[in-house]
Amino acid sequence: MLSLNNISITFNEGTLDEKKALQTVNLQLEKGDFVTVIGSNGAGKSTLMNMISGSLKPDVGSVKINEKNVTLLPEYKRSRLIGRVFQDPMAGTAPTMTIEENLAMAYARNKKRTLKYGVSKRRKSLFKEHLATLHLGLENRLNAKVGLLSGGERQALSLLMATFTEPNILLLDEHTAALDPSRADLITKLTGEVVEQFGLTTLMVTHNMQQALDLGNRLIMMDKGQIILEVSGEEKQALTIEKLLAEFQRIRGKQMDNDRAVLG
Repeated sequence: MLSLNNISITFNEGTLDEKKALQTVNLQLEKGDFVTVIGSNGAGKSTLMNMISGSLKPDVGSVKINEKNVTLLPEYKRSRLIGRVFQDPMAGTAPTMTIEENLAMAYARNKKRTLKYGVSKRRKSLFKEHLATLHLGLENRLNAKVGLLSGGERQALSLLMATFTEPNILLLDEHTAALDPSRADLITKLTGEVVEQFGLTTLMVTHNMQQALDLGNRLIMMDKGQIILEVSGEEKQALTIEKLLAEFQRIRGKQMDNDRAVLG
């Protein structure tokens, strides 16, 4: 479903500010995989998401979705294949438009463009049906301006907009980080339900290690632009936060020993 092959990206190459954001990253996601991504600040997580979405191009390597090479495909064309929810609840929706109008835009994302305008009764019924799954009463507020919604409500709507057209790939970019704990728990619960309902192939970046352990069937850890750990299945289920931290320290220590050996 998603194939990243030998991806490397360097920012400010040849300058004092040169940074290897991604270094020979290889990652394969099969249909229905739900991969959580953790790592410290600067590990390359957001760069990875931006590269998959098409807002960044790799210096080296290729990106394939459904075996189609999309490496050079611009972001606006990839948007028909990819749904994305950002950290900021204000992103991903149009605040001056109504809930219904926002959903209509999302619905049209992967449909053939026509001159026909408006929302049919059938489509309105579809919107209400999907909104009801959020259990927030938004199905009764189709004409409410999105800018008047709370952060949690808006993020729930963003999640629905990114998923109900069943994109090939769903990208969740720390989508609960800006919410208070109760709303973050709600969106985390909704995420698990929506991904399972539609069987979506999902990549989720998070700083919340417990969230990374609770959701998904695979977990990867990034550091300095590289994938340094990948676990899945029963191995992932057996992990704890303490074990994850210990594994990170073990891998980081081994890398430092290797660096010293090279310099020595």
